Amino acid sequence: MHHHAALVGVALLNNLASGFSISPTSISLPTQMTAFPRVGDSSVNNNVLFQNKQQQMFTSPLAVRGGALGASTAIGSSSDNGDSVEKDLNLSVGNVLASLWGASGVAYILIKAIVRVLPIALEPFSKADGVVALTNFQLSSYILTCLFFAYAEGYKGFQLKFSPLVVARSFTLQPKSSPIHHLLLAPLYSMGLFHATKKRMIVSWCVTIGVATIVAAVKRMPYPWRNIVDAGVVVGLSWGTISILGGYIISLLTGIAPIGVDPAMPEKKE
Repeated sequence: MHHHAALVGVALLNNLASGFSISPTSISLPTQMTAFPRVGDSSVNNNVLFQNKQQQMFTSPLAVRGGALGASTAIGSSSDNGDSVEKDLNLSVGNVLASLWGASGVAYILIKAIVRVLPIALEPFSKADGVVALTNFQLSSYILTCLFFAYAEGYKGFQLKFSPLVVARSFTLQPKSSPIHHLLLAPLYSMGLFHATKKRMIVSWCVTIGVATIVAAVKRMPYPWRNIVDAGVVVGLSWGTISILGGYIISLLTGIAPIGVDPAMPEKKE
């Protein structure tokens, strides 16, 4: 039962986000450029036109991806007045604690599942009585399964999609304005299981139910194939844990939300 419950928790961590969209912000770049006249062209008008085109090219807004909170993120070089790069996260003590609970809560679920599944994954290599050693084919399957889960679940599923979503949503929690149940259930909120766009919640809950069904099927697999699949799960979840905690620390240190990530917040009702 403990193993079953642990793997069901994995369902909450594999919500593959689709179609991230963000609002572009602008970068202010230097506006003064030195005009370079054409070789052999003595026309003053041509020189003026050339200089104007350069100024237009370097003063036009440049769209960048960022601002997972929907806030304006102006990123540019320091000016003569000593202006510094603006941050898009409000890192007050209360906001940091709320976001920390959201992101670390998801990581805790992952770690708890890893701890419970790891002994099963390592069982084929134990010297306990009754344990049959893996054949060369089974050992090759074990390694390939771990590599597949590392790429498909760890890199594609967690690092590129789910982990940035968790971090971005965790930083939208604010004790002064967020409802109390958002703060209490911050890990579930950060996973997009509620108070998200309709598409996000449908994907989250469908994947949750689907993975729970797969878990029940894997539990009935014979030795050593169940152990082989569990080994892949451990690798994928370990990658996911590191990507969530690493992404959170980076955002906390830089003050910038995950770039290019839509936290999938529902539209405000007027």
